[in-house]
Amino acid sequence: MENLTHRTVLFADLRGSTGLFERLGNADAATVVAGSVDRLGQVAVKCGGRVVKTLGDGLMVVFEAPRGAVDAADGMHAALDRIAREGPVIQGDRPALQLQIAMAHGEVVDVGSDCFGEVVNLASRLLDRAADQETLATESVLNGLDAGQRERFRSLSSLQLRGRQEPVAVYRLEAMRFDDTTATPLWPASPAARIERIRLTRLDASCVFSGPDLPAVLGRSPQAVHRIEDSRVSRSHARIDWHGGTFQVSDLSYNGSFVRFAGSDEVVTLKRGSCTLHGSGSICLGSPPTDPTAPVVRFEVLSEIDAPT
Repeated sequence: MENLTHRTVLFADLRGSTGLFERLGNADAATVVAGSVDRLGQVAVKCGGRVVKTLGDGLMVVFEAPRGAVDAADGMHAALDRIAREGPVIQGDRPALQLQIAMAHGEVVDVGSDCFGEVVNLASRLLDRAADQETLATESVLNGLDAGQRERFRSLSSLQLRGRQEPVAVYRLEAMRFDDTTATPLWPASPAARIERIRLTRLDASCVFSGPDLPAVLGRSPQAVHRIEDSRVSRSHARIDWHGGTFQVSDLSYNGSFVRFAGSDEVVTLKRGSCTLHGSGSICLGSPPTDPTAPVVRFEVLSEIDAPT
Protein backbone atom coordinates (compact mmCIF):
# COMPACT_ATOMS: atom_id res chain seq x y z
CA MET A 1 0.00 0.00 0.00
CA GLU A 2 1.32 3.45 -0.95
CA ASN A 3 1.62 6.21 1.63
CA LEU A 4 2.55 9.84 0.90
CA THR A 5 4.58 11.57 3.58
CA HIS A 6 7.33 14.17 4.02
CA ARG A 7 10.74 12.83 4.92
CA THR A 8 14.41 13.76 4.81
CA VAL A 9 16.25 11.36 2.53
CA LEU A 10 19.96 10.73 3.14
CA PHE A 11 22.33 8.84 0.90
CA ALA A 12 25.80 7.91 2.16
CA ASP A 13 28.52 6.39 0.03
CA LEU A 14 31.97 5.01 0.82
CA ARG A 15 34.55 5.57 -1.89
CA GLY A 16 38.00 4.08 -2.10
CA SER A 17 37.05 0.43 -1.77
CA THR A 18 38.84 -0.46 -5.04
CA GLY A 19 42.21 0.41 -3.57
CA LEU A 20 41.29 -1.43 -0.39
CA PHE A 21 40.49 -4.61 -2.33
CA GLU A 22 43.80 -4.34 -4.16
CA ARG A 23 45.70 -3.96 -0.93
CA LEU A 24 43.90 -6.35 1.42
CA GLY A 25 42.40 -8.92 -0.92
CA ASN A 26 38.74 -9.70 -1.51
CA ALA A 27 37.83 -11.35 1.79
CA ASP A 28 39.47 -8.88 4.17
CA ALA A 29 38.42 -5.82 2.17
CA ALA A 30 34.81 -7.03 1.97
CA THR A 31 34.81 -7.44 5.74
CA VAL A 32 36.10 -3.88 6.26
CA VAL A 33 33.58 -2.36 3.82
CA ALA A 34 30.59 -4.34 5.13
CA GLY A 35 31.53 -3.53 8.73
CA SER A 36 31.88 0.16 7.90
CA VAL A 37 28.49 0.32 6.18
CA ASP A 38 26.92 -1.49 9.12
CA ARG A 39 28.49 1.03 11.54
CA LEU A 40 27.07 3.92 9.50
CA GLY A 41 23.64 2.31 9.60
CA GLN A 42 23.81 1.97 13.37
CA VAL A 43 24.61 5.68 13.66
CA ALA A 44 21.63 6.55 11.45
CA VAL A 45 19.22 4.43 13.49
CA LYS A 46 20.50 5.96 16.74
CA CYS A 47 19.65 9.40 15.30
CA GLY A 48 16.09 8.36 14.49
CA GLY A 49 16.59 7.19 10.93
CA ARG A 50 15.27 4.13 9.14
CA VAL A 51 17.69 2.33 6.87
CA VAL A 52 15.73 1.71 3.68
CA LYS A 53 18.43 -0.22 1.85
CA THR A 54 22.15 -0.79 1.60
CA LEU A 55 23.72 -0.07 -1.78
CA GLY A 56 27.01 -1.94 -2.02
CA ASP A 57 29.38 0.60 -0.49
CA GLY A 58 26.62 2.84 0.85
CA LEU A 59 23.10 3.13 2.19
CA MET A 60 19.85 5.07 1.95
CA VAL A 61 18.16 6.34 5.12
CA VAL A 62 14.99 8.34 5.75
CA PHE A 63 14.28 10.63 8.71
CA GLU A 64 11.11 12.33 9.87
CA ALA A 65 12.86 15.72 9.98
CA PRO A 66 16.12 17.30 8.79
CA ARG A 67 17.57 17.58 12.32
CA GLY A 68 17.97 13.83 12.60
CA ALA A 69 19.66 13.62 9.21
CA VAL A 70 22.17 16.35 10.12
CA ASP A 71 22.95 14.64 13.43
CA ALA A 72 23.42 11.37 11.57
CA ALA A 73 25.77 12.97 9.05
CA ASP A 74 27.96 14.28 11.88
CA GLY A 75 27.88 10.88 13.57
CA MET A 76 28.72 9.02 10.37
CA HIS A 77 31.77 11.16 9.67
CA ALA A 78 32.89 10.68 13.27
CA ALA A 79 32.37 6.90 13.03
CA LEU A 80 34.39 6.63 9.82
CA ASP A 81 37.15 8.72 11.38
CA ARG A 82 37.34 6.20 14.23
CA ILE A 83 37.33 3.31 11.75
CA ALA A 84 40.23 4.91 9.89
CA ARG A 85 42.23 5.22 13.10
CA GLU A 86 41.52 1.59 13.97
CA GLY A 87 42.10 0.08 10.53
CA PRO A 88 44.34 0.19 7.47
CA VAL A 89 45.24 3.25 5.42
CA ILE A 90 46.32 3.31 1.79
CA GLN A 91 49.06 5.93 2.02
CA GLY A 92 50.25 8.26 4.74
CA ASP A 93 47.39 9.35 6.96
CA ARG A 94 44.73 9.25 4.24
CA PRO A 95 41.86 6.92 5.25
CA ALA A 96 41.31 3.96 2.98
CA LEU A 97 37.63 4.85 2.73
CA GLN A 98 36.19 8.32 2.11
CA LEU A 99 32.60 9.21 3.02
CA GLN A 100 30.22 11.33 0.93
CA ILE A 101 26.71 12.24 2.12
CA ALA A 102 23.81 14.00 0.43
CA MET A 103 20.35 14.83 1.77
CA ALA A 104 17.11 16.37 0.58
CA HIS A 105 13.70 16.89 2.19
CA GLY A 106 10.28 16.58 0.63
CA GLU A 107 7.40 14.30 -0.25
CA VAL A 108 8.15 10.61 -0.60
CA VAL A 109 6.04 7.58 -1.42
CA ASP A 110 6.34 4.73 1.08
CA VAL A 111 5.75 1.38 -0.60
CA GLY A 112 6.30 -1.46 1.80
CA SER A 113 9.83 -1.08 3.14
CA ASP A 114 11.01 1.09 0.23
CA CYS A 115 10.67 4.79 -0.63
CA PHE A 116 10.28 6.53 -3.98
CA GLY A 117 9.72 10.03 -5.30
CA GLU A 118 11.40 13.10 -6.71
CA VAL A 119 13.17 13.92 -3.44
CA VAL A 120 14.78 10.46 -3.47
CA ASN A 121 16.08 11.05 -6.98
CA LEU A 122 17.28 14.52 -5.99
CA ALA A 123 19.29 13.25 -3.01
CA SER A 124 20.77 10.47 -5.15
CA ARG A 125 21.86 12.91 -7.88
CA LEU A 126 23.29 15.29 -5.28
CA LEU A 127 25.47 12.50 -3.93
CA ASP A 128 27.24 12.43 -7.30
CA ARG A 129 28.48 15.97 -6.62
CA ALA A 130 29.78 15.40 -3.09
CA ALA A 131 33.55 15.38 -2.60
CA ASP A 132 35.52 13.29 -0.12
CA GLN A 133 34.42 13.70 3.52
CA GLU A 134 31.68 16.12 2.44
CA THR A 135 27.97 16.46 3.26
CA LEU A 136 25.72 18.32 0.82
CA ALA A 137 22.09 19.35 1.35
CA THR A 138 19.32 21.08 -0.55
CA GLU A 139 17.60 24.24 0.62
CA SER A 140 14.59 22.21 1.75
CA VAL A 141 16.77 20.62 4.43
CA LEU A 142 17.92 23.99 5.75
CA ASN A 143 14.32 25.20 5.89
CA GLY A 144 13.61 22.52 8.50
CA LEU A 145 16.47 23.50 10.81
CA ASP A 146 16.73 26.15 13.50
CA ALA A 147 18.92 29.22 13.02
CA GLY A 148 21.89 27.77 14.90
CA GLN A 149 21.97 24.67 12.75
CA ARG A 150 21.61 26.62 9.53
CA GLU A 151 24.71 28.64 10.40
CA ARG A 152 26.81 25.51 9.89
CA PHE A 153 25.92 25.40 6.20
CA ARG A 154 27.77 27.30 3.50
CA SER A 155 26.17 28.00 0.14
CA LEU A 156 27.74 26.44 -2.94
CA SER A 157 25.43 28.49 -5.15
CA SER A 158 23.47 26.48 -7.73
CA LEU A 159 24.74 23.26 -9.24
CA GLN A 160 23.54 21.48 -12.35
CA LEU A 161 22.58 17.95 -11.36
CA ARG A 162 22.37 15.05 -13.75
CA GLY A 163 18.87 14.54 -15.12
CA ARG A 164 17.54 17.94 -13.97
CA GLN A 165 16.93 20.89 -16.27
CA GLU A 166 17.13 23.63 -13.65
CA PRO A 167 20.13 24.22 -11.35
CA VAL A 168 19.63 23.30 -7.69
CA ALA A 169 20.67 25.47 -4.72
CA VAL A 170 23.16 23.36 -2.76
CA TYR A 171 24.72 23.85 0.68
CA ARG A 172 27.71 22.19 2.33
CA LEU A 173 27.67 21.19 5.99
CA GLU A 174 30.80 22.44 7.73
CA ALA A 175 32.63 19.80 9.73
CA MET A 176 32.53 19.20 13.46
CA ARG A 177 35.50 18.05 15.50
CA PHE A 178 34.95 14.34 15.90
CA ASP A 179 35.53 14.05 19.62
CA ASP A 180 33.69 17.12 20.83
CA THR A 181 30.94 19.48 19.76
CA THR A 182 33.12 22.40 18.76
CA ALA A 183 32.80 23.38 15.13
CA THR A 184 36.00 23.16 13.11
CA PRO A 185 37.24 26.73 12.55
CA LEU A 186 37.18 27.84 8.93
CA TRP A 187 40.15 30.14 9.36
CA PRO A 188 42.37 31.07 12.32
CA ALA A 189 41.69 34.10 14.46
CA SER A 190 44.68 35.46 16.36
CA PRO A 191 46.38 38.79 17.08
CA ALA A 192 48.77 38.09 14.20
CA ALA A 193 46.87 35.77 11.85
CA ARG A 194 48.20 34.38 8.60
CA ILE A 195 46.03 35.51 5.70
CA GLU A 196 45.68 32.91 2.97
CA ARG A 197 44.59 33.74 -0.56
CA ILE A 198 44.64 31.81 -3.78
CA ARG A 199 45.25 33.12 -7.29
CA LEU A 200 43.56 31.26 -10.16
CA THR A 201 44.83 32.02 -13.66
CA ARG A 202 43.42 30.86 -16.98
CA LEU A 203 45.34 32.07 -20.05
CA ASP A 204 45.68 35.86 -19.47
CA ALA A 205 42.80 36.13 -16.95
CA SER A 206 43.65 36.05 -13.26
CA CYS A 207 41.60 36.42 -10.05
CA VAL A 208 42.45 36.21 -6.35
CA PHE A 209 40.19 34.77 -3.64
CA SER A 210 40.38 34.72 0.15
CA GLY A 211 38.65 32.08 2.27
CA PRO A 212 35.30 33.90 2.72
CA ASP A 213 35.10 34.52 -1.05
CA LEU A 214 34.91 30.82 -1.83
CA PRO A 215 33.69 28.42 -3.17
CA ALA A 216 34.74 29.08 -6.77
CA VAL A 217 33.68 26.81 -9.62
CA LEU A 218 35.72 25.94 -12.70
CA GLY A 219 33.87 24.71 -15.77
CA ARG A 220 31.61 25.59 -18.69
CA SER A 221 28.90 27.17 -16.51
CA PRO A 222 28.30 30.92 -16.88
CA GLN A 223 28.74 31.11 -13.09
CA ALA A 224 32.27 29.66 -13.27
CA VAL A 225 35.13 31.98 -12.30
CA HIS A 226 36.95 30.80 -15.41
CA ARG A 227 34.48 29.69 -18.05
CA ILE A 228 36.14 27.05 -20.21
CA GLU A 229 34.45 26.11 -23.48
CA ASP A 230 35.78 22.62 -24.10
CA SER A 231 33.86 19.39 -24.69
CA ARG A 232 35.96 17.60 -22.08
CA VAL A 233 34.94 20.07 -19.37
CA SER A 234 31.69 19.71 -17.39
CA ARG A 235 29.48 22.70 -16.56
CA SER A 236 30.61 22.50 -12.93
CA HIS A 237 33.83 20.57 -13.40
CA ALA A 238 35.80 21.36 -10.24
CA ARG A 239 35.35 23.48 -7.14
CA ILE A 240 37.87 25.38 -5.02
CA ASP A 241 36.96 25.56 -1.32
CA TRP A 242 38.43 26.94 1.90
CA HIS A 243 37.99 24.05 4.29
CA GLY A 244 39.55 23.48 7.71
CA GLY A 245 42.23 26.12 7.13
CA THR A 246 43.35 24.94 3.69
CA PHE A 247 42.42 25.45 0.06
CA GLN A 248 41.01 22.31 -1.54
CA VAL A 249 40.04 21.40 -5.07
CA SER A 250 37.23 18.87 -5.53
CA ASP A 251 36.48 17.12 -8.79
CA LEU A 252 32.77 17.14 -9.71
CA SER A 253 33.09 15.86 -13.27
CA TYR A 254 32.86 12.71 -15.36
CA ASN A 255 36.26 13.06 -17.05
CA GLY A 256 38.24 13.87 -13.91
CA SER A 257 40.62 16.60 -12.82
CA PHE A 258 44.40 16.41 -12.57
CA VAL A 259 46.67 18.41 -10.25
CA ARG A 260 50.41 18.87 -10.72
CA PHE A 261 52.40 20.90 -8.22
CA ALA A 262 55.26 23.14 -9.34
CA GLY A 263 58.61 21.39 -9.20
CA SER A 264 57.11 17.90 -9.29
CA ASP A 265 56.40 15.47 -12.13
CA GLU A 266 53.82 13.59 -10.06
CA VAL A 267 50.20 14.03 -11.12
CA VAL A 268 47.35 13.74 -8.60
CA THR A 269 44.34 12.24 -10.37
CA LEU A 270 40.97 13.24 -8.95
CA LYS A 271 37.89 11.21 -9.85
CA ARG A 272 35.19 12.73 -7.64
CA GLY A 273 37.87 13.19 -5.00
CA SER A 274 39.60 16.14 -3.32
CA CYS A 275 43.14 17.44 -2.99
CA THR A 276 44.69 20.10 -0.75
CA LEU A 277 46.38 22.88 -2.71
CA HIS A 278 49.67 24.33 -1.53
CA GLY A 279 52.42 26.35 -3.16
CA SER A 280 51.66 26.63 -6.86
CA GLY A 281 50.87 24.39 -9.77
CA SER A 282 48.23 23.57 -12.35
CA ILE A 283 44.76 22.02 -12.45
CA CYS A 284 43.94 20.25 -15.72
CA LEU A 285 40.27 19.69 -16.46
CA GLY A 286 39.09 16.63 -18.36
CA SER A 287 42.53 15.57 -19.58
CA PRO A 288 45.90 14.97 -17.86
CA PRO A 289 48.81 17.40 -18.12
CA THR A 290 50.59 15.02 -20.49
CA ASP A 291 48.02 16.17 -23.06
CA PRO A 292 49.29 19.49 -24.51
CA THR A 293 45.70 20.47 -25.38
CA ALA A 294 44.38 19.96 -21.84
CA PRO A 295 42.42 22.95 -20.44
CA VAL A 296 44.57 24.32 -17.61
CA VAL A 297 43.93 26.62 -14.66
CA ARG A 298 47.05 27.61 -12.75
CA PHE A 299 46.93 28.21 -9.01
CA GLU A 300 49.16 29.96 -6.50
CA VAL A 301 48.54 30.00 -2.74
CA LEU A 302 49.52 33.40 -1.33
CA SER A 303 50.33 33.88 2.36
CA GLU A 304 51.04 36.99 4.40
CA ILE A 305 50.99 37.92 8.06
CA ASP A 306 48.26 40.27 9.20
CA ALA A 307 49.95 42.07 12.11
CA PRO A 308 47.75 43.68 14.80
CA THR A 309 47.11 47.40 14.44
